[in-house]
Amino acid sequence: VAAAQRLIAVQKRTGVPVLGGHHRRHNPIVKAARKLVREGGIGRLVAVTSLFLIRKPDDYFDVAWRREAGGGPVLINLIHDIDNLRFICGEIESVQAMTSNATRGFAVEDTAALVFRFENGALGTATVSDVTPTPWSWELSSGENKVYPQRDGLCYLLAGSEGSLSVPALDRWHYEGRQGWWEPLLRETLALAPLEPLAEQIRHFCAVIRGEEQPITDAADAARTLAVIEAVAEAARRGEPVTLDPTEG
Repeated sequence: VAAAQRLIAVQKRTGVPVLGGHHRRHNPIVKAARKLVREGGIGRLVAVTSLFLIRKPDDYFDVAWRREAGGGPVLINLIHDIDNLRFICGEIESVQAMTSNATRGFAVEDTAALVFRFENGALGTATVSDVTPTPWSWELSSGENKVYPQRDGLCYLLAGSEGSLSVPALDRWHYEGRQGWWEPLLRETLALAPLEPLAEQIRHFCAVIRGEEQPITDAADAARTLAVIEAVAEAARRGEPVTLDPTEG
């Protein structure tokens, strides 16, 4: 984050735009989820669940840095889910976390669990592991990257006072009329126009260079995602909640 702050200072001084590389913001699934939540389509956001549960092959760890602190799923993978959640749901205010390396025994974590509070009052959980075969991750459920065989699964569950949304399926669950657990839940699946997010990212990058668009993820925005990840590591190390500095970024 300190290095990001220096980059932000240079950007402010020179006026040269900086575009962070969080390509998932260009995915129509993420854009649709953000639009629904921000427009009140599920009411007041109450709770969020994020899952990154995947099995990395053993030879993935032949590279030494992937067995060392800083090379695990929190910094490498969770950071993308945190950015998605910030983009869809809003800023994260505080985090509490635990990590474990019990399965592989490397210096780096292979599993993590965290609880966080959003500035809007919603609470969230995230479970992260790269030692388990499941379909519950953005990589395997979204179909964004064809190198991962797509399976039916979910990675985010967004619960609101008037409805809920599953991602990437984009199933919106809600009641019609009287609300309560004895009433039948209705399901509405949001329609999407297909769009290749990496191609859209390049288009946007070129538009930023030409001065036609503002960065969807500027340096300050990207720094806030990184600040959450640093807070996760600090919370796990200290064994207590960490409140983020709202001035970072």
